Amino acid sequence: MQKRDSWLLPQGIEDVLPEDAQQLETLRRQLLDVFSCWGYELVIPPVVDFLDSLLTGSGHDLDLQTFKLTDQVSGEMLGVCADITPQVARIDAHNLKHDRPTRLCYVGTTLRTLGDSLSKTRSPIQIGAELYGHSGIESDLEVIQLMLEMLAVTGLQNVHLDLGHVEIFRALSEQAGLSKTQEADLFDTLQRKARPELNELIDGFDITENYQTIFKALATLNGGIEVLAQAAEVLAGTGDAVTKALTELQTVANQLSINFPSLSVSFDLSELRGYHYHTGIVFASFIPELGREVARGGRYDNIGEFFGRARAATGFSADLKLLNALSKQSAENNVTPLVYAPVSDDVSLLEAIRDLRTQGIAVIQQLPGHPDEIKELACTGMLEKQNKNWVVKALA
Repeated sequence: MQKRDSWLLPQGIEDVLPEDAQQLETLRRQLLDVFSCWGYELVIPPVVDFLDSLLTGSGHDLDLQTFKLTDQVSGEMLGVCADITPQVARIDAHNLKHDRPTRLCYVGTTLRTLGDSLSKTRSPIQIGAELYGHSGIESDLEVIQLMLEMLAVTGLQNVHLDLGHVEIFRALSEQAGLSKTQEADLFDTLQRKARPELNELIDGFDITENYQTIFKALATLNGGIEVLAQAAEVLAGTGDAVTKALTELQTVANQLSINFPSLSVSFDLSELRGYHYHTGIVFASFIPELGREVARGGRYDNIGEFFGRARAATGFSADLKLLNALSKQSAENNVTPLVYAPVSDDVSLLEAIRDLRTQGIAVIQQLPGHPDEIKELACTGMLEKQNKNWVVKALA
């Protein structure tokens, strides 16, 4: 068997090299500061947890994405975290136990068995915020607006927001009397937007003609704000749960149009991202140059029940690596002062270096035997002695 090169990494696993690492760390700090200003407190869950805790409420997809191993201490199955959200829900439900609304944020590396079709990475750095203990539409609006703030701080332009509501499909499936298998098949077909296949599938269901028409129409209910009026007509008489869902979407749309008048917003009532996990409004942000979402989230009430305390919950997450790669910050804005100092035992030079570092300016002091290294370093200045004082001379 051919021996692989020792420097190779597994497919989808990558190093972050100095320049990117510095920018990524700067962005991480900026975004956590934004979350803090909104009252979101930082938590750091472990990278490994009991498997059932990691998969609670998440459905089949996350199970397939989770690396599994046996704990040599307890003998139980563990998982390497592929999604931090369930762990944050555990912290809210079991560790904090607040009666008031709780705002938490996090950032950490996750590991997945497979990358998605567009992003091949299997080790995204997940960053997000969660709001627990409030079931009203106001908390949904808060996390959506915080997500938009996060993207603005990142420097992303022309953000497009897509909104949906999983309760519409869930309520219609129950009312139509679909079996679990039928519901799963219909869900899968809707996600693939396979219109001819969808019509054929629905025609084979033993349901009323009215619900056949509704499910076929559901796939067409996507577009601008006018979609909500169309949906109100198509779904008239389908019950309070559907009416409530449409009202919530309209309320969010109205408020966003006031707070973000230039924001592009669309609606897709057959987009069921996180269907087995979410319980209400779902949302995702896109930008024109990327054919996938840059951040996503939604409501996922009662996930804390597994940990002994059901709580209303809503939140969002994103891949910090992706946000960093898409950042619109110019190269000039990312230049960090770097000063080069000559090799010397001069006490005044050592004091000058210490003062600069205290101010947050990076200083590299020459090591003996490497007089030409400054040519390879992106230094912005060099310490030189002028009239017995060491001063920074700017470098072109």
